[in-house]
Amino acid sequence: MKLIFEKSVAGRRANRIPASDVGIKANIEGNLLRAKPAELPELSELDVVRHFTALSKKNFGIDDGFYPLGSCTMKYNPKMTETIAGYPGFASLHPSLPQLPGGAGLVQGALAVLYETDLLLREICGMAAFSMQPMAGAHGELTGVLMMAAYHKHKGKVKDTILIPDTAHGTNPATAAIAGYKVETIPSDANGRMAIDALEKALTDNVAGLMLTCPNTLGLFNHQVKDICRMVADVDGLTYCDGANLNALLGRCRPGDLGFDIVHVNLHKTFATPHGGGGPGAGPVGVSEKLIPFLPVSIVRRRLNGRYYLDYNRPHSIGYVAPFYGSFAVILKAYAYMLMLGGDGLLRVSENAVLNANYIRHKLKPYYQPAVDALCKHECILSAVQQAKHGVRALDIAKALIDRGFHPPTVYFPLTVPEAMMIEPTETESKETLDAFIDAMIEIAGLAVSEPERIKACPAKTPVGRLDETLAARKPDLALL
Repeated sequence: MKLIFEKSVAGRRANRIPASDVGIKANIEGNLLRAKPAELPELSELDVVRHFTALSKKNFGIDDGFYPLGSCTMKYNPKMTETIAGYPGFASLHPSLPQLPGGAGLVQGALAVLYETDLLLREICGMAAFSMQPMAGAHGELTGVLMMAAYHKHKGKVKDTILIPDTAHGTNPATAAIAGYKVETIPSDANGRMAIDALEKALTDNVAGLMLTCPNTLGLFNHQVKDICRMVADVDGLTYCDGANLNALLGRCRPGDLGFDIVHVNLHKTFATPHGGGGPGAGPVGVSEKLIPFLPVSIVRRRLNGRYYLDYNRPHSIGYVAPFYGSFAVILKAYAYMLMLGGDGLLRVSENAVLNANYIRHKLKPYYQPAVDALCKHECILSAVQQAKHGVRALDIAKALIDRGFHPPTVYFPLTVPEAMMIEPTETESKETLDAFIDAMIEIAGLAVSEPERIKACPAKTPVGRLDETLAARKPDLALL
């Protein structure tokens, strides 16, 4: 495919801009002016549209096919929520309106969405209050850990350590470090869950809290979670639930009921916003009663007359964590999604997410070694150690899936599993799609033994073949397109 500059034809234009009838010449410093006109491609509007449409067809997205990217919940999202987010009454709001004199009266609908979403998330997660401001999962983590620090500081206690299991999301230790804490890793037991004896040894008066991914990155729920929360509380620590995998728990159990003090929810994964491409996201944070004073400013409240307003009178708040009020459109989509599904629908989300993951695990375990051969939740972790004996590694299997029309799963994570393949089918995929993926994985397992070089040469059907991934990340050559 030619580059857009190669398609340029001298004198060709998409449109002609009329000459300016403004007589005032801008006073621009000479060193800021171009020495010569910009060298832009000269194309018709049709040339431009066809070029970028052709480029878009080279991308892979959830609307194209199965996207089992473990830990990221890359599921299909209903177009209804996109339509609602585009309603002019929401999409045309200016974010500064609530800060104008009497301005809150102009955005009552938007404030109502924020207020009602807070209430729904409280019910779903069993927490006392939520902040809607955090704009992504990791941003929600940082908000939660900063509240943890504010809580201990308010009590006059110096605690410098956060405990994190080795099966946590990778952002957890980074978040704790950014917040100024030391990080102590707690190993897993033979069943893939945090070792309780190791936790007991690590629980000292220096521990500010524990960050627990629930379910963990092996797709496993820790059945001792209530005991874990109690143990942390015994040293006056707080327990943080990384709720990025909430689609495994919806309607089944609530982090607050398990004993967690803080939880963040990835609305852009669990509740109807397409996930990928770096955003947009939303990671609201819920807290237990004792942490409400430390929530970010401001908080949406409702007066007795039913009018909504922003409460800035928060003397113990950690302050602002986002410009304006976070990713409002993402929150709006999540609100519409929760109302559309209702309690029974959310229960079916977790039911189907867990069913699909276990279906894949059961069908593929004769061909790929399970990380833990036990019931999983939203995702299953398989290992390519058997295939590696023939020179075929997890990365090769991922590339072979591309040739068969599937986006690869996450590979080499979690780090505790050699040759890991992290597969999350989500709740939206049909049995027929799962069967096609399973058949492709079984075929690849067979070829890994009989024709390993063929698998190691994949992908062979894409515009660009196997890349040096380190070089591609550090020095991308876009001319290859």
